[in-house]
Amino acid sequence: MNFDQILSAIGGFGRYQKILYVWICLPQVFLAFHMMVSIFTGATPPHRCRGSNSSSVAGVRSSVPGSLNFSLLYSPCSSTGVPLQDNRTEGVPCGRGWVYSQETFLSTTVTEWDLVCDKAGHNSLGSSIYMFGLLVGSVFFGAMADRYGRRFVLLLSIALQTVFGVAVAFAPNFLVYVILRFLVGTTISGVIINAFVLGTEWTCTKRRMLAGIITDYAFGLGYMLLAGLAYLIRDWRKLQLAISAPGFLLIFYIWVVPHSARWLLANDRREEAIALLRKAALVNGRVLPPAAEVEKCELIGGGKRSYSAVDLVRTPQMRKRALILFYIWFVNVLVYYGLSLGVSRLGTDLYLNQFMFGLIEIPARTLVLLVLPYSRRISQSCFLAIGGLACLLMLAVPADQPYVLKGLAMLGKFGITASFAVIYVYTAEIFPTVIRQTGIGVSCMFARIGGVLAPIINMLHSHNSTLPLVIFGTCPLLGAILALALPETADRPLPDTVADTENWDMMRSHPAKDNPEKCESVRQLASSTEEQELQHLARQA
Repeated sequence: MNFDQILSAIGGFGRYQKILYVWICLPQVFLAFHMMVSIFTGATPPHRCRGSNSSSVAGVRSSVPGSLNFSLLYSPCSSTGVPLQDNRTEGVPCGRGWVYSQETFLSTTVTEWDLVCDKAGHNSLGSSIYMFGLLVGSVFFGAMADRYGRRFVLLLSIALQTVFGVAVAFAPNFLVYVILRFLVGTTISGVIINAFVLGTEWTCTKRRMLAGIITDYAFGLGYMLLAGLAYLIRDWRKLQLAISAPGFLLIFYIWVVPHSARWLLANDRREEAIALLRKAALVNGRVLPPAAEVEKCELIGGGKRSYSAVDLVRTPQMRKRALILFYIWFVNVLVYYGLSLGVSRLGTDLYLNQFMFGLIEIPARTLVLLVLPYSRRISQSCFLAIGGLACLLMLAVPADQPYVLKGLAMLGKFGITASFAVIYVYTAEIFPTVIRQTGIGVSCMFARIGGVLAPIINMLHSHNSTLPLVIFGTCPLLGAILALALPETADRPLPDTVADTENWDMMRSHPAKDNPEKCESVRQLASSTEEQELQHLARQA
């Protein structure tokens, strides 16, 4: 018997797995907190030079009704005080610091360390360094998990995330703040990877897509909860503490989170694996096959030939599809975080915008569940097109129509969120079994590059207000066109070898149910984790 058959025998998505997914979903809420908190902790409120004779910083309201943001009639980066011959005054750089409005925020990292004017770019640079931490964490914690197990690295990541997250709240200066945020970013990847691994390795093939999206719903919940927390807590240090300290409550995970039975079998710890499988069968009301069958369990995925990332671009069809997928991964993360981190520029209530941006993820992912069985290719292309067109349409809306801008931004977020959900499934079905791990691993690295660039592109808004939206609009449209060049994988057998990919049109199209045993085996690899993929790449680098 192979592991998939044993898993099906004990219940592939029974009570045991559902309880496990509850434990997996809780950290996803904290992930959303840490990923999006900089929208509030790094916000830039209106400000003026300290000692300026201009009107009070809170005195000049915006023309936008109900807005929590307002602008000033004078330059925030210069002080008027040098008289000229024609009774005018010349602006001079602020020499004694700035005074900040406290109407919306009591304090932020910007107000505490004066990250404005000449230092305004430091804020976006800090966000990019945080995103780079996610890339480093993917490689580091991925390698650890293969050696020490998913459970150990998941628990370690949660612990370090909590400790570093709390430490951020006590950062004495901006440099220490950025370093600690970088470390938090690395732990975020450790949690994402290993929670995903643990869930998929305990779940049957038929339920993996649904189970994965359930965890995405938890991320959306955290997205919305953050808006409420930030509304109640306007001091950045207290807010950082509020989103981090509850992580200590997850200490009970030491006793409730199980090992991956599949990992135990792969590492010759068969007695522990049998004990876990027997426990899962008991909770699910099933009977574990005889121990002798489990002892002979074959783990699918071992190959006689070693493949590398070069095999992704060695042959024509594989090269074309790999490059298109890499670009789509890059675009999805670039635009997703570009829109998310740029929510403060929409000109209406920042807290309401944040809540709505989280809420829109729920119908987006639900729609994916409905349309994905019919077509991967058309779904991917259409969702990318929706995201890109919405961003470009925002360029045609005047600034005095903030609610129209917000509506289009939400439509863009809807499209790119749905596209993000599709690309996970689509990528796993396009790459052949022998290089599927490597393919998804490289794809995730391109995605992290998009995450690093998103804050930098948002920073261009201060120089050219249209440029970020042009980039966030045209890149997905190009991706939508390129996606049409990919093959349709719905109800198609998954390719096992690079030769299968090259001869895709000659492969007989038949529903997966025609060969359930083979499909089950192959799809196990289709759901292989980022952690394994990145470890594979790290060894070959």
